[in-house]
Amino acid sequence: MTVIMNDSEVRTLEQIKKVLKAAKGLKFKGVGRQDKYTWLDGVIRRFDYHSLRKKDKGLIRKYMMLATGFSRPQLNRLIGRNQVLGAIESFCGRRNKFANTYTRADIELLAETDNLHGRMSGPATKAIFERAFAVFGDPRFERLRGISSSHIYNLRAEPVYRSKALTIRRTQATKVAIGVRRKPNPNGKPGYLRVDSVHQGDYNGEKGVYHINLVDEVTQWEIVICVSAINEVMLEEALARALDLFPFVISNFHSDNGSEFINGLVAGLLNRIIVKQSKSRAGRTNDNALVEGKNGSVIRKHMGYWHIERSYAPEVQRFYLAHFNDYLNYHRPCAFATVTVDEKGRRTKHYETYVTPYERFKSLKKAKRYLKPGITFAVLDRKAMSQTDNESARMMQEAKDKLFRKVLKKGE
Repeated sequence: MTVIMNDSEVRTLEQIKKVLKAAKGLKFKGVGRQDKYTWLDGVIRRFDYHSLRKKDKGLIRKYMMLATGFSRPQLNRLIGRNQVLGAIESFCGRRNKFANTYTRADIELLAETDNLHGRMSGPATKAIFERAFAVFGDPRFERLRGISSSHIYNLRAEPVYRSKALTIRRTQATKVAIGVRRKPNPNGKPGYLRVDSVHQGDYNGEKGVYHINLVDEVTQWEIVICVSAINEVMLEEALARALDLFPFVISNFHSDNGSEFINGLVAGLLNRIIVKQSKSRAGRTNDNALVEGKNGSVIRKHMGYWHIERSYAPEVQRFYLAHFNDYLNYHRPCAFATVTVDEKGRRTKHYETYVTPYERFKSLKKAKRYLKPGITFAVLDRKAMSQTDNESARMMQEAKDKLFRKVLKKGE
């Protein structure tokens, strides 16, 4: 029920005392803020508030607070405004506001980029923006290239972004006398690989496909291949093909102690191409941390956890060879640590450099001498510049969607 109160006849302090006594336990609410301000101005004039004694002013304040619902500090500020200006005016809309640096189109472009690249970290996304403008000359990224990494996360909280955005057991240790237990030391040279396998789940007792992930320690050059099963014969052929895909000479092959890599056939393959083999040390969980991190941030992020039947391994392998590996190495920025050592010998890593694996490879001192025979940077440059980062990501995502529609047609 709404009650409209007309207090124009209340003109004495005695009448106000009676109103306060009668209204004990009741609450009033004004129609609107401006209506409250107008009413307060009228009460102040009617009782000549500013000339009253302190005791009488307190009585009027209680009456004003009852009728308007304002707190005591609010009411004191409004009365002071009346005393200075002669009336209580609304200052709504006069606040200082920061100008918007990034437009709706910029936020939509951020969402588009995140959808294509799988929402990478802020610094990696910033590197995409910088490359899009500086390397590929896309004018849409002129403002975004200067965005701070932290502000990217702010824009991701905007409603515009949320409306556009599309929003993973360790191998058991075995004791085999193949490979040397040590952590490789590349000394800044490419060709020191970290290798691991990722299983795509079981379903009704049926094994899924296996992904083999190979990552170079220095450049983070990554090659992913897919096989239908883990066995020595199949892995020998698949690894031979994967090693051939690296543009630089391979010097070391490091894995954990799983039997899929620590076996006679793999050891024979590596011996034939003169590649040293090493394996993780007992109790040193960081020995193969690089590739294990990539398992989650790359393979699980893009391929998920759902079951993919082994019969589809060739389909997944074609996707890797045609789209995925090129996207990872030429168009997806990676974080590279700068290590500092203090006076006590403590090492600290700072991640400030975000570049693609190919850019990292080219930046190495005398990088040309690490290239395999018949491979030149001119050929690799043409491949790197044939598409922008977003174009490569878009083609990769479209091919992945087409693959998933086929391999997950049963609704897994």
